Amino acid sequence: MKAAVFTMKLEPDLRAEFMAEAKASHRPASQIVRTFMREFVRQQREQRGHDAFVQGKVEAARASVSDGLGMSNEDVEADIAARRAGVSPLS
Repeated sequence: MKAAVFTMKLEPDLRAEFMAEAKASHRPASQIVRTFMREFVRQQREQRGHDAFVQGKVEAARASVSDGLGMSNEDVEADIAARRAGVSPLS
């Protein structure tokens, strides 16, 4: 695999502090930046997957309500209160 060059602007103080910490950790700065980038990509993909999962749940719930299968907020609250009391209102 051919390496690509990535250029970025940094504040001089941040660059100096980063380079000092990279040296203290006995790792090349480029290796640390690659690690940061991989972690960022992983987090972004994970977040998009979670967002898609939640969106699917919302769409399924909306479809259920549209089909008349949903419960009103009052019914849900009554069901929860009854469960807490140990009695199911649906029986």
